[in-house]
Amino acid sequence: MKSTVLMIRPVAFGFNEQTAGSNAFQQQGLDQRIAQQRALAEFDVLVALLRENGIDVFAIDDTPEPHTPDSIFPNNWVSFHENGQVFLYPMQAPNRRLERRADILSQLKTKFNVTEVDDLSYFEDEQKFLEGTGSMVLDRQNKITYACVSPRTDEEVMAAFCERSGYNVVEFHAVDNNGTAIYHTNVLMCMGEKFVVICMDSVTDEDERELLTDSFNITGKEIIEISLAQMNAFAGNMLELVNDEDEHILVMSASAYHSLTPQQISSLEKHCKLIYSNLETIETNGGGSARCMIAEVRLPLIVHSR
Repeated sequence: MKSTVLMIRPVAFGFNEQTAGSNAFQQQGLDQRIAQQRALAEFDVLVALLRENGIDVFAIDDTPEPHTPDSIFPNNWVSFHENGQVFLYPMQAPNRRLERRADILSQLKTKFNVTEVDDLSYFEDEQKFLEGTGSMVLDRQNKITYACVSPRTDEEVMAAFCERSGYNVVEFHAVDNNGTAIYHTNVLMCMGEKFVVICMDSVTDEDERELLTDSFNITGKEIIEISLAQMNAFAGNMLELVNDEDEHILVMSASAYHSLTPQQISSLEKHCKLIYSNLETIETNGGGSARCMIAEVRLPLIVHSR
């Protein structure tokens, strides 16, 4: 299925103090105005690269108000599914909850068939969160969601998602070099059609490692392991897409690509064409990378009768 993606063009990107407590990948550095300028340039280059490679991109501008410094990462508040379902997710940071925009759904409804909108954001009242395909890495072929439990990935909300979506969950725990829970599953793991990239070193429980390995083997995925250092370079934050010529494209940042070994690159190139661009400002100040910036629009197209 040819990929269409949603991306949000930033207007006030910058370090978000409300998310820094649980996102160890964030580093406060640049002045906000400079960070915005550089992030916008990085965003536009990535969008152009995707389009050059045959991917349909809905690039929608963020709004100046309310202030949403992380709006460049839409995959956390929404996911789109092949049966027409749309899920809206509960977000930990109050200023990230403001990213949910009904007008974006309205625009997509002009081209895609939305059968229902499942809004899980009411869990915010209970301080329980599930931040979309950041919290969950979906194996859409096999209806499995992989999720590392963290302050932003709650088991009860996960159960609600699975009940409504028909997915089964494989839950585990993962930590960084300092023993801190990794905030989102998609920084340590990328699910491809025929492969999985994962930082197994972050999964310290032997039984959970075995559970993951068994699930990957049963579903026929080639396991491509990355190190903690490569994870910190966002090598887990990749996304496989399919272009208009049915070519499989693996998108990632330049830092992710340059962290890979020749053997890892060779393994990935068996399955996909690799593309990458510089996302240094977005990665450093935002704590997310290429995959975080892309929400896959897997909805069925509206067929107009003649």
